[in-house]
Amino acid sequence: MTDTAPIMIVAGEASGDLHGATLCRALRALAPERPLIGMGGPRMAAAGLQRLADVTAAAVIGGTEAFGPLPTMWAAWRRLKTALAAPTRPAALVLIDFPEVNLRLAAAARRAGIPVAYFIPPQVWAWRPWRVHAIRRRVSLVLAVFPFETALYRRAGVRVEFVGHPALDAVAGAPSRGEARRRLGLAADDLVIGVLPGSRAQEIRYTLPVLRAAAARIVADYPGARFVVALVGGDDASAVSTPGGSLDASNGSGPPMQVVRGQTYAAMRAADLLLVTSGTATLEAALLGTPMVVCYRFSRLTEAWVRLLVRVPWIALPNIVLGRAVVPELYQRTFTPERVAGAAVTLLGSAAAREAQRQAFRELSGALGDAGVGVRAARHIVGMIASRGSAAHAMGGALSGATRTGGDMGGASSSGATRTGGDMGGASSSGATRTGGDMGGASSGATRTGGDMGGAPRPPHVR
Repeated sequence: MTDTAPIMIVAGEASGDLHGATLCRALRALAPERPLIGMGGPRMAAAGLQRLADVTAAAVIGGTEAFGPLPTMWAAWRRLKTALAAPTRPAALVLIDFPEVNLRLAAAARRAGIPVAYFIPPQVWAWRPWRVHAIRRRVSLVLAVFPFETALYRRAGVRVEFVGHPALDAVAGAPSRGEARRRLGLAADDLVIGVLPGSRAQEIRYTLPVLRAAAARIVADYPGARFVVALVGGDDASAVSTPGGSLDASNGSGPPMQVVRGQTYAAMRAADLLLVTSGTATLEAALLGTPMVVCYRFSRLTEAWVRLLVRVPWIALPNIVLGRAVVPELYQRTFTPERVAGAAVTLLGSAAAREAQRQAFRELSGALGDAGVGVRAARHIVGMIASRGSAAHAMGGALSGATRTGGDMGGASSSGATRTGGDMGGASSSGATRTGGDMGGASSGATRTGGDMGGAPRPPHVR
């Protein structure tokens, strides 16, 4: 009989919705018999996800800002948790970023005996390193998106595969520079500055006023500059006023700005320079080869909280991945109109500086893997499900003195069991010997020779 149990996929932000849609399409091609259910935005729904919830519009920066939408998040979490325990429970749970909700959901899935794959896992190498212990206990397979994550998670005793960064898939269909300018009504010889204030309403409110004021200073040096503000389709309309599709200069806060929605990659490709909020957009812009100034701002309370937790000296992903300062970063107190305009004017006035960024971006592109990330991730997920099914069929129940080298054991293991990999969701009795993976239950007198890590994982450049 064909197994038609669904695959649950959970994403909670605009970027997760984008990359989740690519994964949904790949899974539908590889496992068409399995329905896709879960949480995501409009892109994932269009790609075939039967949505149980959508919180992408409520996504926040994090830290103290996260308290506002808690009722929405809680309601979504309850619906998803209920689906995990339903009679037609999922064959697997696939998590995409969004660790505040997803790590808790992973715990519920493990208790239900459902294998968990984490695509775009938490950046434990950057902050909250202790999360790696929860990942080891709850996640069957991490699908790493940065090259250095593989060794880090393996040292932590987590099963991991490097699939590449999904931004590679996302930008594959971006228009050429000429086509992008035609779409946006820009002349070939226009000086174009792209403004990407973020994908969340909070980010836009924090950053756009400063970027508009910076634009007013930039036009003092470059009077003919054209500014294009790129917003994702689901942005909160209250975050930016766009009468006639533009931000006019009638209130004296800056030069006219053309506003486009759902054309982020066209804006990136058309621009000579980007003023971009820190996040996945910085990687996408780098892959498209556009020089940039990176900025960010959040509340002062969140700043104090973040300073205690962040373990890397940069905020921009190109700098973090390459381990050096490639693009200028301006955040919190340094994120001022004067500083942003100064960095932009410096780059616009130096062809050598812009080319230095482009050269680093080419190096970055090589480090992130190859396109086809969604397909590779889908193959690992389908393989994880198949391995679990084969193991369950072969076992037929608990085995005394069983030797196991992979997969996932949802039930109890009797005494004397030897295990060299995978994840044990149930309790292990005394005398168990273990050389890898993760043991979800209590182990009395267990001997363990691998998997635990004395400290949290970190890339070479973490301070």
